[in-house]
Amino acid sequence: LASKSPRRREILTRLGIPFTVQTQNADESCDATDPCLFVETVARRKGEVIPCTPDTIVLSADTVVVSGQTILGKPRDAADCRRTLSMLSGNVHTVVTGFSLSGYADGRPVTVSSHTVTEVEFGIIPGDDLESYITTEEPYDKAGGYAIQGHAALWIASIRGNYDNVVGLPVFDVETLLQKTFGVSLRDFS
Repeated sequence: LASKSPRRREILTRLGIPFTVQTQNADESCDATDPCLFVETVARRKGEVIPCTPDTIVLSADTVVVSGQTILGKPRDAADCRRTLSMLSGNVHTVVTGFSLSGYADGRPVTVSSHTVTEVEFGIIPGDDLESYITTEEPYDKAGGYAIQGHAALWIASIRGNYDNVVGLPVFDVETLLQKTFGVSLRDFS
């Protein structure tokens, strides 16, 4: 797993899939304005810096939240978090996760990437709740400044799509690409 995300580790652990975390600094800048291209590019870069052998598959991912035409990453500070969550309050936004798999297929190195999009509808976030939330640590290491499985669950009216994608790793789509490209399943690792 080429990711520092505790949520991605939690998902794989929940599924009983053994893995090791191996990360290196990768260039996470990207000029792409298309969020799907953006996350696939960054995910691929995260995976490319990790050495791959015929006995391993490297999984990397990147997630952004998109409100209108604005790509929202992790909030930089309280003011940025307030601005971000105010944009999401009472609106529908999308969560886009790009993921990349690197391994060997037919004796040669192969890297494939894809992405998953989920729509999330927020109710109105009460002002006092918002101000209290931004004083916690929860929003600052998460795209869009919230965790669907955390306090923000109080504000989420509905989702359309893959729940695990909003958490940070669209397991169904990773499994599908893994089987299609490498002929193995996540179950094969457990």
